[in-house]
Amino acid sequence: MTGTDPRYQRYVALGDSQTEGLGDGDDIAGLRGWADRLADHLARHNPDLRYANLAVRGRLARQVHAGQLAPALALRPDLATVVAGVNDLMRPRFDADEVAGHLEAMFAALTAQGARVATVTFPDITRIIPVARPLGSRVTALNARIRDAARRHGVSVAETASHPVVVDPRLWSIDRLHASPLGHERIAAAVAHALDLPGSDDSWTHPLPPDFPPAGRPTVRGELRWSAAFLGPWVGRRLRGRSSGDGRAAKRPDLLPVPSLADAEPSDRGR
Repeated sequence: MTGTDPRYQRYVALGDSQTEGLGDGDDIAGLRGWADRLADHLARHNPDLRYANLAVRGRLARQVHAGQLAPALALRPDLATVVAGVNDLMRPRFDADEVAGHLEAMFAALTAQGARVATVTFPDITRIIPVARPLGSRVTALNARIRDAARRHGVSVAETASHPVVVDPRLWSIDRLHASPLGHERIAAAVAHALDLPGSDDSWTHPLPPDFPPAGRPTVRGELRWSAAFLGPWVGRRLRGRSSGDGRAAKRPDLLPVPSLADAEPSDRGR
């Protein structure tokens, strides 16, 4: 399809740090992220689009449900994305049915109001973080429940779990917990493809070219440094009952024209 796509006038994104945009820019220059990139894609075909991003880093699925669904419904979106559950996966106590239940409740409420809804499945994080190997079965269980819930409510699913490229280290930031700018670009393209948007295709599934700057091989010393720099602080916050999102609010709580993103958010530096 080409030309103007008037299907979506109001896009609202719900979720956690990935949807907020961590790994794509910073808190000083501004965060971009896959949801902002998807909004850019939509606005290229419909300049009247308005976009809100309610996501806040560190949020569990139940917190996204409790804190973001009502504001999202009040904005009356005709397109919404709901992506949450990774923070739950990494908690000591994880219940796939409970997490999927919160996601399904959001799917049901948004679609009942008339919104088109999209979500994603999650990649095998053990390929990105080897020390997370015990979590592999959790990812599989949650993805299966996301697919089932999406099917019941007509929600579009970007199957990022199904393609090897999604675990290419070059698609992940140095903390391995958030996508890099290129990774966010691929997620946006995956969701656009799942929604069958004009200008979308399956090129997001293609491997990176061989001459793309390669990622270094992991070493024991590197893994220890990574654990001290990123995993340790994450675990410490959980033990203290803290979250990286404490005291934070949504970066874009109102429906605003998308061109304003170009003035407020960073370009794809670091690609």
